[in-house]
Amino acid sequence: MIVKVLGTGCKNCKNLEANAKEAIEELGLDATVEKVEDMKGIMSYGVMRTPALVVDEKVKVMGRVPKVEEIKEILKG
Repeated sequence: MIVKVLGTGCKNCKNLEANAKEAIEELGLDATVEKVEDMKGIMSYGVMRTPALVVDEKVKVMGRVPKVEEIKEILKG
């Protein structure tokens, strides 16, 4: 599983990255977290508001920071 955090490095982007890592750890998943910080990369997903959470190339959340529990539900699928 590949989880990507899309954002330019703002506080919310960092919070989303931390929440995603915590959710992955709590679920015991074999997943990698990647940061996409360049605007071209972010725009390639059709994301207009950051931060955004992408799981296996599908945008799951955009424009807000979901809590760890919500991310866990998203990752469980």
